[in-house]
Amino acid sequence: MSRPVSRDTQKRGCVRAPHLDILWLPRAAMKSVEGDPSDCVLVVGVSRPKMALGILTIMLLSLFLTFHMIYDTAINSLQSNTADHSRPPLILLSRRLYPSAARRLPQAIIIGVRKCGTRALLEMLYLHPMVQKAAGEVHFFDRDDNYNKGLEWYRMQMPHSYPGQITIEKSPSYFVTPEVPERIRAMNASVKLLLIVREPVTRAISDYAQLRANAATASPVVPPSASKSFEQLVLHPNGSINEAYRPLSISIYHHYLHRWLEVFPREQILVVNGDLLIEDPVSQIQKIESFLGLEPRIGTHNFYFNETKGFYCLRNETSDRCLKETKGRKHPRVNPRVLSKLRKYFGEHNQKFYELIGEEMGWPEE
Repeated sequence: MSRPVSRDTQKRGCVRAPHLDILWLPRAAMKSVEGDPSDCVLVVGVSRPKMALGILTIMLLSLFLTFHMIYDTAINSLQSNTADHSRPPLILLSRRLYPSAARRLPQAIIIGVRKCGTRALLEMLYLHPMVQKAAGEVHFFDRDDNYNKGLEWYRMQMPHSYPGQITIEKSPSYFVTPEVPERIRAMNASVKLLLIVREPVTRAISDYAQLRANAATASPVVPPSASKSFEQLVLHPNGSINEAYRPLSISIYHHYLHRWLEVFPREQILVVNGDLLIEDPVSQIQKIESFLGLEPRIGTHNFYFNETKGFYCLRNETSDRCLKETKGRKHPRVNPRVLSKLRKYFGEHNQKFYELIGEEMGWPEE
């Protein structure tokens, strides 16, 4: 309660603060045994409930906004700085206001092709705030030992995401494995598929360079094929094309795309030009944002050209980074006559691929 302050109280040095419903009392009035008579005690009263309710409301609103800011800062920091998405963000407030993060099956998959820029594409898409990515290649649909573990195992390999975000994974061997299209459709018939391709001969050379580098580091005993040049592996001694050489066979894209188009409609597969992704990443990423139904967010401000590496690196609000050293590996020099022969060989195959996708890629045939 509140009472007016007596003159006696004022004489003892206890003054009521103006405009506030409080009471200052001397300790003598509280029957203290001893003490300075000017020593006062503050007693808070509630004679104006509407004012008190307003103050309390403002205090609670301030606390709520403070928690809101702390929560958003923590979530943004976690999403931008944590490469391993194995743990969900802490949910500090109501789930009605902040729906919980969960592991979800992917709504989009980069199905290949190997050595065409699948990792670069995934990292570029991850610049978008509405995209979450699996940390590594999951190999669920192309490896029986993983596929037999079931969809729940697969889901647990995905990052945590919020409703409205798109989860993406990439495993380049999906494209060339016969069982994969049917298995993916059984998981999600409406999943969106990204197929990134490069000029076939360039892709084959890149594949050769990686296989050779891997063989040199994997074992002290280098296999005979690892010591052979690209020319020796792609041509038989009589000069004919070695069609059985794996880096060449994977570059015959139409052989594998047929299977996918038997299972999925063409509009569910976006073909990404990997050569243009290297030269002009923004144009390709903008096509993918549209295909995935994402708000355009990735632009020229997200890329910078690294003169030392010779390709574009990534930039977000907090840092700049390039792909690891094994990406963008330098290609060996190949005999121009062999290059010309291979491009003529792929000319017919390329035309069949163009017919399947309904567009020309402009790859050289000489």
